[in-house]
Amino acid sequence: MKKILLFTTIFAAFLSMGFAKAKKADKTSIAVFVPGIIDDSPVYNMLVQGVKAAVEEKNQNLSKKEKIDLFIMEAGTNQAEWGPKITALCAEMKYDVIISSNPSLPELVEPILKTFPKQKFILMDATKEGNQNIHTVCYNQYEQSYLTGYIGGLMSKSHKLALIAAQEYPVMNNIILPYFEKGAKAANAVSTVDFRIVGNWYDATKGAELADAVAKKGVDVILPICGGASQGVINSAVNNGIYVTWFDDNGFAKAPGTIISSSVMKQKEMAYNVTKEFIEGTTPWGTADMVGIKEGYVDFVQDDPNYIKAVPADIREKMSKLVSDLRSGKVEIK
Repeated sequence: MKKILLFTTIFAAFLSMGFAKAKKADKTSIAVFVPGIIDDSPVYNMLVQGVKAAVEEKNQNLSKKEKIDLFIMEAGTNQAEWGPKITALCAEMKYDVIISSNPSLPELVEPILKTFPKQKFILMDATKEGNQNIHTVCYNQYEQSYLTGYIGGLMSKSHKLALIAAQEYPVMNNIILPYFEKGAKAANAVSTVDFRIVGNWYDATKGAELADAVAKKGVDVILPICGGASQGVINSAVNNGIYVTWFDDNGFAKAPGTIISSSVMKQKEMAYNVTKEFIEGTTPWGTADMVGIKEGYVDFVQDDPNYIKAVPADIREKMSKLVSDLRSGKVEIK
């Protein structure tokens, strides 16, 4: 992948001289980089819808010549292709900002900025502070992870849980995994968490294999954070009669009775807000914001019929109290 990225970067830098004149100083142009498939991911669908809403709202008051251009690139699930595709967008030298969402993107973007030092990025569901070309907004995954681990610990009969991730990255290693385990142990001190890596964001077969493997070891609650590979985890959980806790959107309908929780993030609202900030010239470049339950961008779904049916009343009461305490500020998880 590094060789491909290096070649593409050099080639793009050469081409960029030919594109430089294409940039219009009086017209704003925005690109949305989707590191996946829009129709397969509610999170990426919300990303696109939020950016579109902000652009369309602004365009209502602009002349035809002034209207903001919006381009959406659907990059697919092969992460090896993301770097070259981002590089190609930068090489066009016409996008004032590239907006995207994925925890792994800061590490991909920073080397590209060495070739294209004027390009701006707004990255959601990611964290990077100190780079004046990047603004990130992450959802409070301390809260998400703790809540998910807490209900997993309450529901587990074996006290053995697992987290199956697409890959290792700072937010996964430093926040999601340790706070998922912390939540599980708060529910039951003897809880353990088995950590497994798929190696990509799309291999459902590998996801199922890993879920089968941990199920054989007695794990009865799994948190999958592995994109398209999560479907394999769900299929395995259904076949093995174990539970799944879900991240980022309402996943109860994917497997009623198997999925016992959904912690959601308000991605559409955040995408709208960061786009509007950019249009208005108020983006705080170089900063990394975090929003959570108290701010209204993270929530724990409690009114879905499948949640009510799958989770006993006493456990639902404990979850309701914890969410309420987080929202009021009475409890803070860090």
